[in-house]
Amino acid sequence: MSLSETVSKIDRLSDEQRDCIENCNEAAEVCEWCADECLGDADMEECARLCRDVADLTSMHARFMARDSRFSSDLAETCADACEACAEECSQHDADHCQVCADVLRECAESCRNMAGA
Repeated sequence: MSLSETVSKIDRLSDEQRDCIENCNEAAEVCEWCADECLGDADMEECARLCRDVADLTSMHARFMARDSRFSSDLAETCADACEACAEECSQHDADHCQVCADVLRECAESCRNMAGA
């Protein structure tokens, strides 16, 4: 069963929450990839650090939403801030993995911002 199929089975989630969970999980995956690609390059240390932070935050936020945590909206704002900071850093690098990461993170940030206001 795919992640989206699993998330769709949590019937108390709105479509917006489902999308955010999927965006957060995608962000976590792409950030892990980007951070791994940046390892060993001194010019990419900040990118790798931010990607690792975002991977942890987005995966935690997805879990908080799935369990309907009362802290989810607070974490959503932090998650959006981190996604935006990381997207800004990634967009400064020409590497394909950084550009893909930046695109995914912008979408995740928007989704998390919506959850922060919910």
